[in-house]
Amino acid sequence: MRETNVETSQQGTFIGRPRAFTTIFFGGLAIGILDLTFAFTFYGLILGAKPLRIFQSVAAGVLGRQTAVEGGVRTFLLGIVLHFVVATCIAAVYFLATLVFPVFVRHPVISGLCYGVAAYFGMKYIVLPLSAIGQRGTLPRFPILLTEIIGHAVLVGLPVALLARRSANGNGNISSESASPEPTLTPSGI
Repeated sequence: MRETNVETSQQGTFIGRPRAFTTIFFGGLAIGILDLTFAFTFYGLILGAKPLRIFQSVAAGVLGRQTAVEGGVRTFLLGIVLHFVVATCIAAVYFLATLVFPVFVRHPVISGLCYGVAAYFGMKYIVLPLSAIGQRGTLPRFPILLTEIIGHAVLVGLPVALLARRSANGNGNISSESASPEPTLTPSGI
């Protein structure tokens, strides 16, 4: 019996493996754009942070806080580039996880929402403390924490999971033997 790249979901539809390029590149792009929009909206418009400072804080992970703030527009732009690099890494990790846990492809909504929450806590408690920013103290106030967690679930995890599922559906090799024929209307069948 040969091993195939196609699985059958509980609904009887065929699901293949997600495509790496689609999941990683477009997932990273989607995550980057949606999270960038969230950052400008939530931190900038709602909490009143200066737009320049929002992505200088991302560059601070590499340069340190003082250097990032002193760098002006250049470190703001570096922060945006780094933001998309991190978003692409988050998408790549999700893609790799789908290879180990195919359930992530079969159930993209719940998997994506959970992955977004895991990505949030991974960034907050693993990546940031290891960066030039270092440990940032305790959790933020509850309304801010809740907003950040929901934002990551919906705007980070969910988009990459849905893109992975979509690319897997387009990647399934369905043979003519296993697929049921679609009903057709013919003049004699009317």
